[in-house]
Amino acid sequence: MNRIRKIQITEGITLNYKCTRNQNSQVTAAQAIVQGIAKDGGLFVPETLPQYTHKDFVEMQNGTYIDRAVKVLSDFLPEFTKEEIKECVSAAYAEEKFSGGNPAPISVVHSDKADMNILELWHGPTCAFKDMALQLLPHLLTHSLKITKCDKTAVILVATSGDTGKAALEGFKDVDRTKMLVFYPENGVSPMQKRQMNTQEGNNVSVCAIEGNFDDAQTGVKKIFVNEEICKKLEENGMTFSSANSINWGRLLPQIVYYFSAYCDLLKAGTIKEEGDKINVVVPTGNFGNILAAYYAKKMGLPIHKLICASNSNNVLTEFLKTGVYNRNREFHATISPSMDILISSNLERLLFDVTGHDTEKVAGWMKELSETGRYQVDAETLAAIQEVFAADYCDDKTTEETIAEVYESTHYLCDTHTAVAVNAYEQYLKETKDDTPTVVVSTASPYKFTDSVLKAVSKQYDSDMDEFAKVQQLSKETGTEIPAPIAALESKTVRFQNVCTPQTMSDELLKLLNLQ
Repeated sequence: MNRIRKIQITEGITLNYKCTRNQNSQVTAAQAIVQGIAKDGGLFVPETLPQYTHKDFVEMQNGTYIDRAVKVLSDFLPEFTKEEIKECVSAAYAEEKFSGGNPAPISVVHSDKADMNILELWHGPTCAFKDMALQLLPHLLTHSLKITKCDKTAVILVATSGDTGKAALEGFKDVDRTKMLVFYPENGVSPMQKRQMNTQEGNNVSVCAIEGNFDDAQTGVKKIFVNEEICKKLEENGMTFSSANSINWGRLLPQIVYYFSAYCDLLKAGTIKEEGDKINVVVPTGNFGNILAAYYAKKMGLPIHKLICASNSNNVLTEFLKTGVYNRNREFHATISPSMDILISSNLERLLFDVTGHDTEKVAGWMKELSETGRYQVDAETLAAIQEVFAADYCDDKTTEETIAEVYESTHYLCDTHTAVAVNAYEQYLKETKDDTPTVVVSTASPYKFTDSVLKAVSKQYDSDMDEFAKVQQLSKETGTEIPAPIAALESKTVRFQNVCTPQTMSDELLKLLNLQ
């Protein structure tokens, strides 16, 4: 039933990228990174995947994170020289951006309910996992522009549910030949996320809130991408669209690296003892990009048993993975884990493309159904292939807060609201299956990005009337944890952006930024 293909890349053969909706649409890696999304709205995926063995993991375990990243990226970017890739990676994960020597360390947490290897992906400049990709993407993009001999300015549009926006802004600020506009739901991000975006420095960036939710922002951005009139106007003015969302393969690719790195660290620590020993991976996700990267890692040979998808009350992914029905026609919940407040999970399209054996007609049909009716249902064979790999669960805000409190009280480990969702989903999975496979829980953000909710969960002195930075100080004082420097610095920064638009006027904001009105 499992139709996951394993294809060895032969040295010297160019790796092509296909569109999920059109078999005849093929581009190079550099073109995929520059373009971001296919002209028909489909997503680019590699035609083949490199394969890794235990011998590779043994060799990689003694390398640095940068060494591991160079190895993985080199297998996907044949147009780049090894020196170019090392230059990109070294700049992205420099010590001044990711302190501590390892950008993606593992904290081992023992509790009465579960032992967890928590993969912390938030030690970068914006305190969120998006830094792992978005510190690298600008370097990949600028090199790709040169490789493709594109002399245009890349106009980067971003829809964000909170973390992607700030990480993209920070990664692309003042990068030559780029302009960036970020849209976020006005009432759909945490106060700290909003502060991070609205105080962003850089002469080539802009930020605008929208009246609506993340799905409205994401749909609006996709519509702009395929708007022929706007595309023509950009072309006439020496510009071209690109994307920093995970719809761009250059954003997704760096995320594959940290799953390999985590496995190598577990191997080095002795948690992985024998060749072929498997791990489970638990990922809190809304747009399906972070867990999809783990899926690709599994396909490349990383010994993963189960991928456990964790959702909040917007549990459209959990329902799909359990039933095969994707239905966005439901109540939207603004939760305390806002980066997962998503009802249209763009990267799921890539998974469907893969498990159907690259059946573009079938995938295009489902995406058309989703666009026209808000739902689709996959066939039994496709669902069986998915369920062989994935498990899923969800929890509401109350349970999320309880999980934060329980983990802190029993282990003194402080986690944010999204990580707590993942912990709870894993606890539910463990209770149901009794699966004692060593497990990596992906921690996607610093607790200080969601101070109000975290403080409320762990403090008996919580006061909702305290301002955000007073809460930050209180959380640090009560838990003995250090305030991340990027968060501490926000208090004194000047607010630059306060624009608000409707989904219908997003294109006007773009043209205003580009002086094309």
